[in-house]
Amino acid sequence: MSGDNLLNVAGIEKEGSDTIFSWFARYQTAKKQGKDAANGTVGALLEDDGSLAINRVVDEAIRNAPPVEISAYAPLAGLPDFLDLCKTLAFGDVREKLETLGFNFSSTASPGGSGALFLAANNFLERGQTALLRDRYWGPYKGFLQNNGQDYVTWPLLPKEPDTNHPYFAKDEFETQLDSLCSNQDKVMVWLNDPAHNPTGLSMTREGRSACLNSFVNSAIKNEKIGHTLLIDSAYSLYAAEPHAWADTILEEIEGGLLWPENLLICVAVSLSKSHTIYGLRTGGLVCLHPDKAVTDRLDTVMSVTGRQSWSATPRVGQYSVSKMHSSQEGGDAWALERDRLKNLLDDRRKSLIEECQKRGVALNPTMDGFFAWIESDDSASVAEKCAEHDVYLVPLNGGIRIGLCALATKDMPKVAEALKIAMG
Repeated sequence: MSGDNLLNVAGIEKEGSDTIFSWFARYQTAKKQGKDAANGTVGALLEDDGSLAINRVVDEAIRNAPPVEISAYAPLAGLPDFLDLCKTLAFGDVREKLETLGFNFSSTASPGGSGALFLAANNFLERGQTALLRDRYWGPYKGFLQNNGQDYVTWPLLPKEPDTNHPYFAKDEFETQLDSLCSNQDKVMVWLNDPAHNPTGLSMTREGRSACLNSFVNSAIKNEKIGHTLLIDSAYSLYAAEPHAWADTILEEIEGGLLWPENLLICVAVSLSKSHTIYGLRTGGLVCLHPDKAVTDRLDTVMSVTGRQSWSATPRVGQYSVSKMHSSQEGGDAWALERDRLKNLLDDRRKSLIEECQKRGVALNPTMDGFFAWIESDDSASVAEKCAEHDVYLVPLNGGIRIGLCALATKDMPKVAEALKIAMG
């Protein structure tokens, strides 16, 4: 193919276009043709009139930033106030309780949550090793891993045999995959997007989180020479009913006697794109939790050097503006009011879609929080094409259809449900 003699092996293997953006382009074409099209494609939160939803408090804080805070480099690891804020965004009020118990945090700024995922892939697995994901996952996970020379395996989003104790965690399959990885490599890493999972909107229950954490800890104890990293992708969590659900579970289990072996690390990938509606400013961070300060100090150094070697420094203005805004009670409360308004918008849309689908016998997956809903399909491309015939544009992915509640207007839900009924029929 053209350019093969210029590209390396990894470059030659890269092909195709992003499914989400290609379907968004089709929606835009339909609108230009004057069709009454419904947009369930994009992963950004839109108002009911189709304009980008922007947290006005965050917008004001950014516009009031001094010129030097816009133009200057940030420190390689990130602004100190922002690094401190990331720990609180990741763990909420539980942070102080964990610190009192002797736990320590590392914190590194990154270009959005994507940068945090790259930091993890680049440092917690060797090239040639394999990560563990749920079988419904955000598509770019694959690229972050592959660009670090890594592969992945999956466990099911939902258990094949329903478990009333934890209906949204496939414990047996998770443990089977963990055992398999531990028998083949000296490090294991799990990426878990919860609560408010992309692409389904699923949030695990307290019992499911507890079972998952204990399975992971038990694996680390049983395989003491194998590094175990559990990364919680919290991209949408601040729109969930329990924004710091994992922090709560971690504290509960520790206070209940959970052992924390030296080879266990828990990380949270923080993204301000959604929670603070500053997608284009590329602001996020990776926060890591461990009882040994020597470990977290080492991670601070490693992640800072990785950032320097990958993107130099994370953009400064988002770090400065958001940390300054949250530094006062008034600023934090004002942000929360706007965040709550946007959360209510999502909640209303989800409630309406569920009701409209139930009326028509359309079987949505369990969906509770965040930007998306999901319907399983073995032929998702065909279903999406049939929906498009009825001017409803959704995203076909591996195993099903992602429904962007974040982009759809509340009034669109009967139209979406009807298109799905026809397409799935």
